[in-house]
Amino acid sequence: MKLFDVYPLFDVNIVKGQRCRVWDDKGQEYLDLYGGHAVISIGHSHPHYIEKVTEQLKRIGFYSNSVINRLQAELAERLGRISGYDDYQLFLINSGAEANENALKLASFSNGRTRVLSAQKAFHGRTSLAVEVTNNPKIIAPINDNGHVTYLPLNDLAAWEQELQKGDVCAVIIECIQGVGGIQMVSEEFARGLQKLCREHGTVLIGDEIQCGYGRSGKFFAHQWLGIRPDIITVAKGIANGFPMGGVLISPDFQPVYGQLGTTFGGNHLACAAALAVLDVFEQEHLVENAREVGTYLMEGLQAIGSSHITDIRGRGLMIGIDLDVPHKDVRQPLIYQEHCFTGCAGQNVLRLLPPLCLTKQDCDQFIDKLTKILKTL
Repeated sequence: MKLFDVYPLFDVNIVKGQRCRVWDDKGQEYLDLYGGHAVISIGHSHPHYIEKVTEQLKRIGFYSNSVINRLQAELAERLGRISGYDDYQLFLINSGAEANENALKLASFSNGRTRVLSAQKAFHGRTSLAVEVTNNPKIIAPINDNGHVTYLPLNDLAAWEQELQKGDVCAVIIECIQGVGGIQMVSEEFARGLQKLCREHGTVLIGDEIQCGYGRSGKFFAHQWLGIRPDIITVAKGIANGFPMGGVLISPDFQPVYGQLGTTFGGNHLACAAALAVLDVFEQEHLVENAREVGTYLMEGLQAIGSSHITDIRGRGLMIGIDLDVPHKDVRQPLIYQEHCFTGCAGQNVLRLLPPLCLTKQDCDQFIDKLTKILKTL
């Protein structure tokens, strides 16, 4: 049997990681400004993470959700406290797509509606409802294209108001910093106006914090920069530093019903141990604050490059987009193969930076030197 060939791969075999560095099978070191697609939050192979996951694996790795798992309750309490949502409820699953699926399902249960508003360039996952609210027809199969979704331009409040006034919108789902969309930023005026309209029209506001949340923006959630509180918040990626996990933070206005939601693997003992270890490191090493401080330093350093090939720089914390006047592959590939540095990308010409939240200013200086070298060759 061969692998189903759906990923274009760089010719690099990564076998080891440490903080913001990874190594290939030939011993070559790479600076990691990608974090495995924003997943590595506390750094590769953090010793506390390794210790806690190993300890839990020696006890029990998995049992079903038909019995008490006190690690789930501990995670809910700690996540509520650190995020500022201790009055919300937590449902644990395995991925970001699952988180959005369950968020949309809860919204529909609550108001009986089926229509959803999503933003142009949005990405919310690759499963049934999650892919339907993703604005990319290339990945929406005919079986998923069920006419539930209207895509609207980001920050155009009048367009969203026009749709919400029809009174049939189940949910609005929004990334306050779009990831795959190219680090597009929601404005405070738009976010506050959208929340107000959702409340007026009985529509559930879902904040997709899967990529932009969990400390990456320099606050625990990106929407906290904008002064709003979504009815439902979805998380994944950085929640367990690479262990598959996702979560849905649910307003107290939603009342749980036995059997309404369910999962086999979600919130298992090993996943909870990984997630609790992440919160330990967040608190001990002040990683949210570090993301804010180092992210500001990095953006200032990027702006100081002054290259004509950089047309815009935007983002918050350690979620940064660099617009180029050349295809991103012309920069990204030599960064990997010549300068040994990983970055992400979006669209045709955006470099996307999603490093571990333990990135240092020295790491930033090294990246800026590497990027400057490549830009000078263009």
